[in-house]
Amino acid sequence: MSTPSPLHEVHVELGASFTDFAGWNMPVRYGSELAEHRAVREAAGLFDLSHMGEIEVTGPEAAQALDYALIGQLSAVKVGRARYSMLCAADGGVLDDLVTYRLADERYLVVANAANVGVVAAALTERAEKFDATVTDRSTEYALIAVQGPRSAAIVRAVSDADLDALRYYASTPASVGGVELLLARTGYTGEDGFELYCAPDEAQRVWRTLTAAGAPHELLPAGLACRDTLRLEAGMPLYGHELSAQLTPFDAGFDRLVKFDKDGDFVGRAALAERAKHQPERVLVALTGTGRRAPRAGYAVLGADGTSQIGEITSGALSPTLGYPIAMAYVAADCRAPGTGLHVDVRGKALPVEVVALPFYQRS
Repeated sequence: MSTPSPLHEVHVELGASFTDFAGWNMPVRYGSELAEHRAVREAAGLFDLSHMGEIEVTGPEAAQALDYALIGQLSAVKVGRARYSMLCAADGGVLDDLVTYRLADERYLVVANAANVGVVAAALTERAEKFDATVTDRSTEYALIAVQGPRSAAIVRAVSDADLDALRYYASTPASVGGVELLLARTGYTGEDGFELYCAPDEAQRVWRTLTAAGAPHELLPAGLACRDTLRLEAGMPLYGHELSAQLTPFDAGFDRLVKFDKDGDFVGRAALAERAKHQPERVLVALTGTGRRAPRAGYAVLGADGTSQIGEITSGALSPTLGYPIAMAYVAADCRAPGTGLHVDVRGKALPVEVVALPFYQRS
């Protein structure tokens, strides 16, 4: 049976439609996912992300443990800042992509995708054994609420004691929102300015209602997982299980910059990734745009310029609500990666033309 969010009663009151997501019963939409998507682009949206996992790494060697466990250099992250990184297997395959917050000199909070919390917690625990560090899965101790969109700062400022002007992107600070003490981070998964609020589960409804009231003059709408997916796709952000998997390395997905070979000491996957870096990938992740209204979907075949031979596969695709035309990400043969390359996608038996473009599809001004 799916686990309900701490905000489940609120979602029922709002008339949400639910879906099972990684073992959680989460709101997929409240009414029109198109309206929710547009609210985030033009005003603000309120998301329940309590399905995400939170794993704490503490101790005198917490930084060294994370340097060993992840491909990034977490020891270089300053207190109050966050970094996007990946947890890889020994063969270089991506086990999850993560955001890690450094909350104190010896305390980090690693945020994992819902479906991978167990894998991440187990891997971090095993990899920390040789260090003076402790790994604790605190997922049940957090609810996570996000406010995303151009008016998000105005909404959070109205109910928070935090200095938002000093809170940079990928930074966090302890804060009070509506009298609730929580962790406030300027992060998100939509391509817009926004905030993620980590609070105790029994305080989640209070925080949600506080933000809802503050957001009413700013046209804030509750937003579900459906529009979150189209928002992150427009922003060119990967989704684990689609653009990332244990069968793919960071190099396949174009995240070479995340692999820090110059950090001190070894890290899991280093040898395999160093070998992988010597060779050009056979397939690469690209962005595609089409015309008309028929969008490529995950699993659809990407065809060459001739419209017959398969040269790749769609990982994510949708009709972009913001741009008004089909967009997709796909793994294709490396010689088809150049922007401007004309390809096709097999959409239910019909070869429709698409063009390789640079990511992201959408970028806020």
